[in-house]
Amino acid sequence: MLFVQTSAKMNDQGKYLIIGGTSGIGLALTQQLTNLGHEVWTASRRVTGEPRANHLVFDALTDDAAALALPDALDGFAYCPGSINLKPFHRLSDAEFLDDFQLNVLSAVRCTRALLPRLKASPRASIVFFSTVAVSQGMPFHASIAAAKGALEGITRSLAAEFAPVIRVNSVAPSLTDTPLAGRLLTSEEKRKASGDRHPLRRVGNADDIATAARFLLTPDSAWVTGQILAVDGGMSSVRGM
Repeated sequence: MLFVQTSAKMNDQGKYLIIGGTSGIGLALTQQLTNLGHEVWTASRRVTGEPRANHLVFDALTDDAAALALPDALDGFAYCPGSINLKPFHRLSDAEFLDDFQLNVLSAVRCTRALLPRLKASPRASIVFFSTVAVSQGMPFHASIAAAKGALEGITRSLAAEFAPVIRVNSVAPSLTDTPLAGRLLTSEEKRKASGDRHPLRRVGNADDIATAARFLLTPDSAWVTGQILAVDGGMSSVRGM
């Protein structure tokens, strides 16, 4: 699948909200969209980030996205907050399962519900969520996050069916990506190499790898794509390395 922005679409400015758009993949997505001339709002607890974007203070766990100062019509939004809570199953508490579900699923659901009127006001609206390769691959120590992201994949397909043809809904499923969220897993060159060697492409992902796929799904370049879980994982989910 080739993620190419055509010249015609480059001149077709859209209005996008990136929740969690001031760090990691969300920041890279914000930068890609602003580079293409789109108008972007970010909503996060931090107010620093891409200087060309409009920054709104927002906590996805507690705040109501309906109260955000946004245009009446949004062409799309991406929900970027997430967690990496890796523990053996016997050490995972009920509270940790609930915390992962709250951040990765329920907060995404609340934001989607709050933003629906603005999305329905656009003739080309799109929603992008973020899953993980751990849903499809079955990895040790990923029980809590895989459960939450698996639910989000189900919501992706369900909403894609329910909202068609007015709003498209897709998810990106990355493998390990070099972002602040994953920083504690990549604290040395040895860890980075070992993690990279688990992938057929022999490296971990970077924020732009994932943001490029998300930008494709968010914009009209993917106008005939909905209900998909797009794996961007260095081949981990489908290729067996040598």
